[in-house]
Amino acid sequence: MLESATSATYAQRIAFVCEMAGRLHSYGTTAQRLEGAVVALSQQLGLDCEPWSNPTGVILSFSDPTRPLGASDTTRVIRLPPGENDLHKLSEADRIADAVAAGSMSIAEGHTALRQLDRTPSRRWRAMQILASGLASGAVAGLWRLPWLDITTAGLIGLLIGVLALTIERRPQFKEASDALSALVAGLVAILVGNFIAPLNLNTVIIASLIVLLPGMALTNAVNELTSQHLVSGTARFAGALATILKLTVGSLIAVTLAQLVGMYPEVRALRPQQDWVEWGALLVAAFAFAVLFRAHRRDYPWVMAAAITGYLISRVAGQAWGSPVGIFLSALVLTAGGNAFARWANRPGALIRVPGIIMLVPGSTSLRGLMTMVQQQDVGVGEPALLTVVNIVMALIAGLLFGNLVISARKNL
Repeated sequence: MLESATSATYAQRIAFVCEMAGRLHSYGTTAQRLEGAVVALSQQLGLDCEPWSNPTGVILSFSDPTRPLGASDTTRVIRLPPGENDLHKLSEADRIADAVAAGSMSIAEGHTALRQLDRTPSRRWRAMQILASGLASGAVAGLWRLPWLDITTAGLIGLLIGVLALTIERRPQFKEASDALSALVAGLVAILVGNFIAPLNLNTVIIASLIVLLPGMALTNAVNELTSQHLVSGTARFAGALATILKLTVGSLIAVTLAQLVGMYPEVRALRPQQDWVEWGALLVAAFAFAVLFRAHRRDYPWVMAAAITGYLISRVAGQAWGSPVGIFLSALVLTAGGNAFARWANRPGALIRVPGIIMLVPGSTSLRGLMTMVQQQDVGVGEPALLTVVNIVMALIAGLLFGNLVISARKNL
């Protein structure tokens, strides 16, 4: 244990580890990575720690290895809401933890540095989040080669969802219903456009507009936790993802029902007429939008965007050659290994590469489409192909993540 750590009291070291654990949880770190990072930091600070993480909290049991067994046992229970990906704060928290562990920053200075991450977001930052929500929805519609009206409608709804999300932040009483409200707004706007302007690929436009709310990453992380034997966390995260899909489905179906009650039956079409250049342009816009939505620092935009583009291209090219599951597997493998290599080379979290790299591969849109189709037609059979596709995607992703860590092992847990 280094001099800066020995100069801090036992309670101060525990407080710093608890603070770091809570922040890593809030920044979207999965259970196995969070627990590994907490154990490593505790050892560097001269503590024995047994962490237990789940999507809504962390339990940390500490002891001092220099004192008799049981003489210094301390347990902290930290209740937290489910975390959201914040690549900039995650990277900063990792830097601060390394500095404290190396002795170049005291624990008190580490606490101060962590609290400086809690600055109130500026108006420009909020405006960028709204814009990125609209860009992501429109770009995903472009990747699916929908007509221009569909792309425009999805982008407009995405902007409205971004505004709604920031509004609900100030009204916590609406938070539980936020996903259903967003899907309701998406459904109503799409139905109005399809009824009064021109036919749309209705369900596809709704799904594209909800892309920032879909729990595809949560589903992938849940199965990843289950395969790493974090059974409670994985089960809870999986249940949370299913609950989100149900709320999005409920909101969109309420919109359809309300429209029918007032006599609106929009004509639905199935048309994907766009040229190749639209897809490639949409890919660039989507990569930028996700860099903003994942809250990366501007200096990291090139890394984040390159990872997102690389993941999509590998999946698409390999998928056309050998089938979609193979493409997704290879993409996840390359991005996981690449993230680990980046962490070794730059001494920064591999999540900067891994998370944006697989975001456009996760099965959120497919799972929502399958459930919506099944409920709309009241036929389990029509939703089975989509749900089977979800299973194939998740298995390919998990296989890629597991074998990617074997190709290049991770030095950092994050």
